[in-house]
Amino acid sequence: MKENFTSRLPGFYKKGIKERLETITRLIELSDEEKKLLLNFGNLDPKIADSMIENVIGGMTYPFAIATNFKINNRDILVPMVIEESSVVAAASNAAKMLREGKGIVAIADRQYMIGQIHIVNVTAPRCKALKILEHKDEILDYANQQDPVLVKLGGGAKDLEVRVVETRRGPVVVVHLIVDVLDAMGANAVNTMAEAVAPLLTKITGGNVVMRIISNNAVYRIVRAWARTKPENVGGKDVAERIVWASLLAEADPYRAATHNKGIMNGIIAVALATAQDHRAIEAGAHAYAARSGSYKPLSYWEIDEEGYLVGSLEVPLQVGIIGGAVRVHPIAQIALKIMEVRKARELAEIMAAVGLAQNLAALRALVTEGIQRGHMRLHAKNLAVMAGATGNLIDKVAEIMIKDGKIRFDYAKELVEKLSKGEKI
Repeated sequence: MKENFTSRLPGFYKKGIKERLETITRLIELSDEEKKLLLNFGNLDPKIADSMIENVIGGMTYPFAIATNFKINNRDILVPMVIEESSVVAAASNAAKMLREGKGIVAIADRQYMIGQIHIVNVTAPRCKALKILEHKDEILDYANQQDPVLVKLGGGAKDLEVRVVETRRGPVVVVHLIVDVLDAMGANAVNTMAEAVAPLLTKITGGNVVMRIISNNAVYRIVRAWARTKPENVGGKDVAERIVWASLLAEADPYRAATHNKGIMNGIIAVALATAQDHRAIEAGAHAYAARSGSYKPLSYWEIDEEGYLVGSLEVPLQVGIIGGAVRVHPIAQIALKIMEVRKARELAEIMAAVGLAQNLAALRALVTEGIQRGHMRLHAKNLAVMAGATGNLIDKVAEIMIKDGKIRFDYAKELVEKLSKGEKI
């Protein structure tokens, strides 16, 4: 960085993409090649990128892949996945092949209800005022629904009201939950608009002060359940199936293990979320909040052996996804992803995501209790190292194979191999 470097850039947001990039270049001294890479937006129109978020100076491309073999609710589906982590797509495809018994992975999404929270402080007799709010329930719901007549006309809108009194270090707070059916949207815009609209009415009813009105990402009304069964021989035999059950039991008993268990599930769910331009941060927040709903962090999935000796898995997770509005409607690749899956409803997308999460979980557990997680990871890691070392074309696979065979998956060895093979030397 230059001596006069500063992050204080007044009016930066008003500039165009190239102007912003030149400003950064003057501060950071980016090379022409680095600028060229940043200005490569790939399949996203720069104008669209600039409208999606602020202060855009370039684009970044992630791999867009297809997971194969999925049979969900008796329908064969090709699943788009966007992720940077090696072996995730291959693992999901492999596990999906194991879970094609009967209807395949069965998944059912619950109602598409989201919660809008309004927090009211400085309320005298808060428990009595909570009941008074419920007395005005119909009036509050009606006013909320006036904010989005189109949503109401389509069958959605504010459906119910809940009121809680929560104790804080500064005393009790009245928390109102506006329960909204958001239909095929993720719902943040509709719910936030309604919550902000009814806030003055709640102030009038309670005499308190509203400090916040915002959607809750603890999407407890938007649960998706998925389950599947497979013969033990499909996963490597009875011993492997029993080991998978043990892995599940350990996640139930140990929060440290449960966190990694659930991370494997989210590998699949978030990869589909990224491919369809979902708010993956909201999905992650909701999933982990749900995992901790008992007061102790628990796994989102469970694996057991049923009375017929089958390995059976089940998963329960909240998924706040949408197919209308937001980035999903703006990003052209998200639209292609939905087209590939033939998704026409938000709940269909949620069901696919839950099914992928369950398959991803099986793949991870099977790898952990057999050869270990690193085998698949290291094969792709070897390819990455080969590319970093300068390998191209067929040389990438050749260098990777030699590193794996020799058990030396390191950058320095990759570079050595690339130099020797490029010169025609025998290894």
